Amino acid sequence: MTPSRLSIRARAWIGLLLPPMTWFLFEQGLSALLHADCGRWRIGLAWGVVSIALCALAARIAWPLTGSHGPLSHPWLARLAIAVAGIFALASAFQTLALLIVPPCVG
Repeated sequence: MTPSRLSIRARAWIGLLLPPMTWFLFEQGLSALLHADCGRWRIGLAWGVVSIALCALAARIAWPLTGSHGPLSHPWLARLAIAVAGIFALASAFQTLALLIVPPCVG
């Protein structure tokens, strides 16, 4: 396996910051999309799946860092990143399911 070009610190921070940014862009983008044209809810479903996949990618980036690699703060950040990725993936999943349950063009 080849070493990553990113440092351990950078990978831990990417794993920590990618899920909340992905969720925020999903929420705001979905809102703007459905306000502009509520008939495009299928795009919202695809966007939700991509958001969940990005949260899984963030967890995957952070997972190898959970061992004892150097300073104590980096494994802690990696473990926190995995928890944050799960929380924001769950939030994105619920919003995606809500899109399926409640028709966007109601009201």
